[in-house]
Amino acid sequence: MDTLLSWFGTLPGAVSQGFVWGIMALGLYITFRILDFADLTVDGSICTGAAVCTVLVTANFNIWFAMLAAFFAGCIAGLITGLLHTRLGIPPILAGILTQLMLWSLNLVIMSGKANIALSGFKYRDKLLISTGSSNITKSIIILAVIILFIISILYWFFGTQFGISLRATGNSKNMSRAQGINTKFTTVFGLALSNGIVALAGSLLAQQQGAADINMGRGAIVIGLAAVIVGESIVSKFATNFYLRLIFVVLGAVIYWIVFQTVIFIGLPSEYLKMLSAMVVALFLGLRNIKSSSGKKNIVRGKKNA
Repeated sequence: MDTLLSWFGTLPGAVSQGFVWGIMALGLYITFRILDFADLTVDGSICTGAAVCTVLVTANFNIWFAMLAAFFAGCIAGLITGLLHTRLGIPPILAGILTQLMLWSLNLVIMSGKANIALSGFKYRDKLLISTGSSNITKSIIILAVIILFIISILYWFFGTQFGISLRATGNSKNMSRAQGINTKFTTVFGLALSNGIVALAGSLLAQQQGAADINMGRGAIVIGLAAVIVGESIVSKFATNFYLRLIFVVLGAVIYWIVFQTVIFIGLPSEYLKMLSAMVVALFLGLRNIKSSSGKKNIVRGKKNA
């Protein structure tokens, strides 16, 4: 019983982390699912958002201004990837890797050559939107939930506009979109900028939550984001196809991922296996989707033969 209660005690922290990474997953969803663009920039842009926010907060700027600056810094990172792809013809994965390498140096420059900058919740507790510490978990969860609903509402509205539909069409078929007069290069660049802006915003929240910005905090972010998207889609496919609900379930996927992650840590799995666990979760859900898809096609073929 005590063990179960102790496990329940870890859940608020997992939910709080899940919400932050859920925002990151929303940004990744734009490129991964809507644009059909394999963007690896996010491993760098999430750190860029954290670095920009932390530097500005420690320089006594308002937290909202710091988060807005982090968002636009992420947009610039996505813009670079988009231009490398659309103007120079560099493949999506390589374009993302090149931008990620650039961001490594730029993030160090932003942090004045330091590998990490502390953002102590005690020292800056009156300036931060969310902060570390068990006493602030409930407040942080509520604030993050409000931010998530705001972002999802904005995305739902945007992708229902004419330009948003053009962006979605670009991901479905670039050739058909061009035939309809859509500037697919512009929509691709805009989608990448928007995606990485949201990722950087998540980075600014992650820095507040962890109490520091670190040059290595973006490592493996793409895996966590993909896990959230895939887990969320695996659930929502059974319940709804509404775009708004899909975005909500992407965030829910991040929460589920962190609850599983926290549970594994709780039962005592050595920390060196955690990255492997993340990769295995993504591989498992990707494999299950493909297995279900293949079995569904086989059933259809069998049905036709029997008919």
